[in-house]
Amino acid sequence: MIGPIFGSDARMRVSTGKATQSDGRMFTVVVEGFGVGLQRRAERRITVPFPQLQRLMQTIAQQGGRILAVNAEEVPAGSAPAPSDAAVSDAPAATPTPAKKAPVSHADVPVNLYKPKDPFIGTVLDNYSLLAEGAIGRVNHITFDLSEGNLHYVEGQSIGIIPDGEDANGKPHKLRLYSIASTRHGDNCEGGTVSLCVRQLQYEKDGTTINGVCSTFLCDIEPGAKVKITGPVGKEMLLPPDEDANIIMLATGTGIAPMRAYLRRMFEPAERAKNPEYQFRGKAWLIMGVPKTPNLLYEDDFQRYLAEYPENFRYTKAISREQQNPSGGRMYIQDRVTEHADEIFSLIEDPKTHVYMCGLRGMEPGIDEAMTAAAAAKGLEWSELRPQLKKADRWHVETY
Repeated sequence: MIGPIFGSDARMRVSTGKATQSDGRMFTVVVEGFGVGLQRRAERRITVPFPQLQRLMQTIAQQGGRILAVNAEEVPAGSAPAPSDAAVSDAPAATPTPAKKAPVSHADVPVNLYKPKDPFIGTVLDNYSLLAEGAIGRVNHITFDLSEGNLHYVEGQSIGIIPDGEDANGKPHKLRLYSIASTRHGDNCEGGTVSLCVRQLQYEKDGTTINGVCSTFLCDIEPGAKVKITGPVGKEMLLPPDEDANIIMLATGTGIAPMRAYLRRMFEPAERAKNPEYQFRGKAWLIMGVPKTPNLLYEDDFQRYLAEYPENFRYTKAISREQQNPSGGRMYIQDRVTEHADEIFSLIEDPKTHVYMCGLRGMEPGIDEAMTAAAAAKGLEWSELRPQLKKADRWHVETY
């Protein structure tokens, strides 16, 4: 059993002297009761440049740490001391940077700009298959033109689609929500578009194959067609603004959609050029589950990111019908979580780490089981740790 990780007590003795936004000094924060597991029991010294000081102190307070002292160090021109707390990050020491504009808060995220009674009418720009030969099912990448309205969004949100036609009762079809697969700048990085990753739903009933209404409508739609779009909605899956954050992504199938948006924002050259205020320097780890290799989505892009950012991006696959787990069964995403449990928990102990899960709801029990076993190996209770991570806005789940 572990005690609460997050609380409200924070005491500090501050000796910062005069500080400005252009301050070139480094600040050492002495803290205890901060972190997860063994880190929480030890006194730690964390050194950061002035622009990062306030954010660090807020994080410590939110997570129940006790700030014992904050001391400023004069930094000679052209030099900067290395961090004194190696447990905080294995990345090179950050050098002082000019203050940046405040990141967009959750309160500023656009929500419900277009509602079902008055949807935005978008135009299909592109619709193509994402699958290679030999894949199971049907998955398409579909892009819509938003330039004629005010529908805008951020990574991690969803939009609603109202398919044409009527249901069995003669009423218009209800909307279906889909995770957005593009960044706020769109696939062309010029703005004014949004993209979805859609799998056609198919199931058997009384010996007959039933096709999902909205997913089939989208997979069949032609460029130039008009589509009723609502939203955007959702604040559960938003990326943290911290450029040094660690992002663990657990996805199955079309649950890759928001992860694709995150990775483009982090690593796509045109995106990085569009985002001078966000130049990702942390660790991004994608653990992806699919039935067969031809079902891997956006594979060329991910392999390119691996080649260009080997220190920042890691990609682990669970291909259930081609790989075996240690017990000889099919390799699922939860088996990969178990396999890498020590590394995952080492990252989770860092307060800069966020975990994102997206895909079929059936993946959740397996992930929970794997995390429970991994936590127990470290003397932790996952049933207590998970809600604490959720409260700290570090555990993000969107399943369907």
